[in-house]
Amino acid sequence: EHARKPGHVSVIILGSTGDLARKYLWQGFFELYTNQVNSGHSFFFYGGGLSPANKSSLVLFEILKAVNCPKDVSKERCAILKEQFLRLSRYKQLKTLEDYQDLSKNIQKQLQQEDMAEAGRLFYLSVPAFAYAEIADRINNTCRPSKGAWLRVVLEKPFGHDFKSAQVLATQLGNSLKDEEMYRIDHYLGKQVVANILQFRMENKKHLHPIWNKHYIERVEIVLKETLDVKGRIAFYDQYGVIRDVLQNHLTEVMTLLTMRLPLNLSNSREVLTNKLNIFTSLLPLSKSQAVIGQYQAYQTEVQHELNKTKDHVSLTPTFAAVLAHVDEAQYEDVPILMISGKQLDERVGYARVLFKDNVFSILVSKNVFKPVVDSEWKEVTEHKDKNITVLGLPISDYYVQTPIVQKEAYTELISRIFAGRQNSFVSTENLLASWDFWSPLLTGITTLFPRVYPGGNENKDMLDIAVKGRDLSYINEVVLIKQDQMGGQNVNNFQVMQGKFRSDEMVSGWTEELIEKLASDIEEVAEKAILESGVFHLAVSGGASPLALFHRLALHHFSFPWKYTHVWIVDERCVPLTEFESNFHSLHDHLLQHVKIPYYNIHPMPVQLNQRLCVEEDRGTWQYEEEIRKFVNASSFHFVLLGVGYDGHIASLFPGVKPEDHGENMVVLTESPVKPHQRMSLTFNAINKARKVAVLIIGKYKHEVVIQLSRVKEETTQWPVTWVKPEKGSLVWYMDYEALLG
Repeated sequence: EHARKPGHVSVIILGSTGDLARKYLWQGFFELYTNQVNSGHSFFFYGGGLSPANKSSLVLFEILKAVNCPKDVSKERCAILKEQFLRLSRYKQLKTLEDYQDLSKNIQKQLQQEDMAEAGRLFYLSVPAFAYAEIADRINNTCRPSKGAWLRVVLEKPFGHDFKSAQVLATQLGNSLKDEEMYRIDHYLGKQVVANILQFRMENKKHLHPIWNKHYIERVEIVLKETLDVKGRIAFYDQYGVIRDVLQNHLTEVMTLLTMRLPLNLSNSREVLTNKLNIFTSLLPLSKSQAVIGQYQAYQTEVQHELNKTKDHVSLTPTFAAVLAHVDEAQYEDVPILMISGKQLDERVGYARVLFKDNVFSILVSKNVFKPVVDSEWKEVTEHKDKNITVLGLPISDYYVQTPIVQKEAYTELISRIFAGRQNSFVSTENLLASWDFWSPLLTGITTLFPRVYPGGNENKDMLDIAVKGRDLSYINEVVLIKQDQMGGQNVNNFQVMQGKFRSDEMVSGWTEELIEKLASDIEEVAEKAILESGVFHLAVSGGASPLALFHRLALHHFSFPWKYTHVWIVDERCVPLTEFESNFHSLHDHLLQHVKIPYYNIHPMPVQLNQRLCVEEDRGTWQYEEEIRKFVNASSFHFVLLGVGYDGHIASLFPGVKPEDHGENMVVLTESPVKPHQRMSLTFNAINKARKVAVLIIGKYKHEVVIQLSRVKEETTQWPVTWVKPEKGSLVWYMDYEALLG
């Protein structure tokens, strides 16, 4: 109603020279201006930013020159409109409170010059979310419009990281702005197909209403697949991942549009938002068993490069996720709702699919269902250039296909709705918090889960295929054990875990997730056998990043592991207090020990700190640990020793240049590392080679060169200390993921 009253409108875009504004916002506001230029409104556009005007005015001018007129506008008319738009746009530094006060004065001056009543002020915050609260406070205190005019403040996602952070942000914004003044934008809702879902359901209610329920619908699928990676966005993406980036907002919004009760009036924003909220409150809680996650193979390298992380850094951020949801309403009881999205997948496609129990598909509308009503802004496509196109397994000719008469960019569409005050296309505070309330428990639950690594693109094959089993979701492909000589020349990507030989010893290889599963199962098997034989299991583990995935696996999936009878020892330790982040024991405690029920007297950290000093020889810490081993470990022979390999071939804290005879009969020694912290305490080759089973774990593409070099070294050499690992009476097994093995 306010938008229809002629008056002056001030548009202020903060972050006006950023990527989003450059690509979409200025174009969208230019099209708004071209549509409204004869409506009786007058406009002025401010490009706001932190930089001073003398630095950014020219940048903004170049952006504005690049806007394009709609196709139905003549060249002559376009030139006039662009000249007017440029004249009505200005850069304004908005950094301090005084800058906002000055902006308000400028707007008042414009109103006096136009001699018009004020219609409203529109602030578009294309800035990081941490700045929202402060900017909202300044708008509230200095830039509110005159009485009777509207205020609209547009916010870009992310709207928090979880329920708690979203609630804090909502409270902060609520202190400055009313809910009806906030327009939280989800650009997906501006896409014409998404925006037309409710209209389509309403216009075809006669056909859809009788079958839109559990008796006819087998499942609902909402899918957004992308072939691109996330290079250039890692700083943002690694904090959020695919669930927060896509599922919690875009796909959830589509899900509500498909399942919500139809409003009596589509233009009634309050009714639409209330009906959406009712769906949120009816969603059954999510558990870890209702989700699978994955990560494309090159992601770790991209994280290390863009975030300047070391090669030991491991990110658990998922780039692929599939989630199974259910609505606790009689209409949709037990109807599975699948939401799937990911990067580096085999195709770029987005769709909402309703699969009926008689195997009739409905997304475009199958001709076996009904002929849909065509909206006035849409047209039916009856001829297809490529008659061989298939959609979800059926030829395109089997569908009634509709497409918009005029293709509109999502941001342009949403900007026009903001101007019109149509809030049903945006995310209310209530709906935002309800969405986070639904997703946050799952996000917390998968924090420590290792995503399945997939190669990306067509190489993914069926690695990410999923199966619904009751109310659980899982990958179709479980771990498969295949001997290398049974491969018959087939591609390694066809298999999850393989067994073969490396340096004449047994080797197990596979994708990281499956490899870790296999290693964890092998350790548990050795533990059960040892306890059966002697009533106790002695496990020695090394430090570094490689074992972290194993620790997570043991803590979160092996609930029957016999921790009560297990003693845990440290293979090597940095000479730092055990409470320090760099301590191997600290890492072991944080990622494993604190999560399992193991008696504290079964835990054996290395005594690197005695008499309030670190690794001093006369404190006899090495002797003390040796005596502890002799006291508890039969014949000083550990049942299982887990090692990693450094880039230089070192194992434990035994570095290049060392030989077994250097340490004589000693089982524990102090050593010097070439990198800080230099002082270390370590088991010797003598202690390691007494073990019944030694596992060497090598994971990550960055270890490929190490694998290549080791494959070429035939004899023991001081250059590669790992070559001296030769259990006297036990066995050595190499565990390598495909990235390390194949590069």
